[in-house]
Amino acid sequence: MKTNPSNVLSILALAGLTFVLGSCNYDTSSSTGWNYNDPKNGGFEKVPYYEQETGPGLVLIEGGTFTMGATEEMVMEEFNNIPRRATVSSFYMDETEVTNVYWLEYLYWLKRVYGQDYPEIYDKALPDTLVWRSKLAYNEPYVDYYLRHPAYHDYPVVGVNWLQANDFCAWRSDRVNEAILIREGLFEHFPQQYNEDHFSTDAYYAGQYESGKRVDGLPDLDPDKEFRNVRMEDGILLPRYRLPTEAEWEFAAYGLVGNTFQELVTERKVYPWNGHYVRDGDNNSRYYGEFVANFVRGRGDYMGVAGSLNDNADVTAPVFSYQPNDYGLYNMAGNVSEWVLDVYRPLSHEDKDEFRPFRGNVYKTKALNSEGDIDDKLTIVTYDIEGVLTYLRDFAELTKGKLNPEESQLMENLNSFAEQADERFKEGKEDEAYTLIRDGIQQIRSSNVRIAPELISGLGQFVQDTPGDLRMRNVRPEENIDRDNYRLADNINYLDGDQESSISYESPTANENSMYDYGSTTLVSNRARVYKGGSWRDRAYYLSPGTRRFMDERKATATIGFRCAMDRVGSPVGLSQK
Repeated sequence: MKTNPSNVLSILALAGLTFVLGSCNYDTSSSTGWNYNDPKNGGFEKVPYYEQETGPGLVLIEGGTFTMGATEEMVMEEFNNIPRRATVSSFYMDETEVTNVYWLEYLYWLKRVYGQDYPEIYDKALPDTLVWRSKLAYNEPYVDYYLRHPAYHDYPVVGVNWLQANDFCAWRSDRVNEAILIREGLFEHFPQQYNEDHFSTDAYYAGQYESGKRVDGLPDLDPDKEFRNVRMEDGILLPRYRLPTEAEWEFAAYGLVGNTFQELVTERKVYPWNGHYVRDGDNNSRYYGEFVANFVRGRGDYMGVAGSLNDNADVTAPVFSYQPNDYGLYNMAGNVSEWVLDVYRPLSHEDKDEFRPFRGNVYKTKALNSEGDIDDKLTIVTYDIEGVLTYLRDFAELTKGKLNPEESQLMENLNSFAEQADERFKEGKEDEAYTLIRDGIQQIRSSNVRIAPELISGLGQFVQDTPGDLRMRNVRPEENIDRDNYRLADNINYLDGDQESSISYESPTANENSMYDYGSTTLVSNRARVYKGGSWRDRAYYLSPGTRRFMDERKATATIGFRCAMDRVGSPVGLSQK
């Protein structure tokens, strides 16, 4: 449901002409009686707004209530998806999984912008193509060709971990909004963007990006100013692309919009299609009796018999394969499983809110300078210092006795840099800490040792923020003294994993996450992320949207991909419907 994009400059030119001709047809505030958009009284602007523009690749998912959780017998007996009624607001979702060609476009941009000075940023975004390998199977063709060969351009990208998927969503948000500003005549195509001098939506809103402007900005009705940047209040730029929440993904997969009559769900679905089976049951369909998704039919049967392949795919299939569900979404069952935004807890369905349920909130705010203004955007890379330290220790342990003197000296220097960085970070000297890690990476690049490429690639996974991003920080308890709805920034463990919810709630010496002893009694941690849906390697049980599994956010497989979502603002259905 797309709307015709407004021509910003034409509208503002018309508004200016109206003012020059002395018209008195101003929209008047019913609160104060003052005119809107009138420079005589200060120029407060109320822009004409119709509804949200649909971003590239997205379809509108009309929200509502549904029963979230299991729709068939829990054969795995995990009891982590007990049925429960919930409500999801309207939102947008990609009609297909993110494809290899989309990811190659992303990699190309990163290499062009950061490749010269920060190759670790590009390295962090590389999918792990080695996920295709199996010790007792010949999968090398997929290792070599699946990501980059044009034959696989329209296949879903795999080997991408949860962190990489989130980085892609952030990058996509900025590229789409930059394209909108170009379309509206405010920016020009500017490919000479390098390091921190690239378009970022947040940096532009904060007045910290000027390169690439075609004009000085929009005419400002403030009598003391001549031009201004686009603001959120103009409704021109889109909200961020992001991963869908578990509830959103499950709701969209069922597509119950096609199974309702006067607020009644006429048939509860087991799968994203009607019926309780995995073949096309439409007698009038040319595909009658054929499989409607890409999955494993039985032991050793991944594609069927030659001459009559049951799903026409050996591993993944092109993203527009098979029929879409009633929302127009393709492959919400089979092909690849998909990352969602939530942190995994087995009791999530009991704990989470009924409205827009989600676990994983870590509240952040923009960092301010001493004058109270938004701090300058980053000109350096920020790193997960603790992750770097752990990685270097693990690397040293695995290579113990295998390194030559030069390599051993390099490892000793890197550990020294990391330990100093950890000290600076704990002292609140964050930029100094990040610079020390950067110095260590520079030393790796200037060396000529055998392990240098491995170290560069390994440390790249601990990149957090990149040059050009605004500085963000977690909110602090002292900022929320009079707040009732939350106090702490990190709410991942709330009611499930924190000390108060564990059997050690009375013990002051219990560790912070005493309920989930990661690595000893469970694989659940604050880094465990939910993924939904079945894949080309799964049996029919996992095709049900209610099933749920989890994996560490830093890991990837050949069976997990993702698709993006976007918030819907304003009306849940849009002007073209109700």
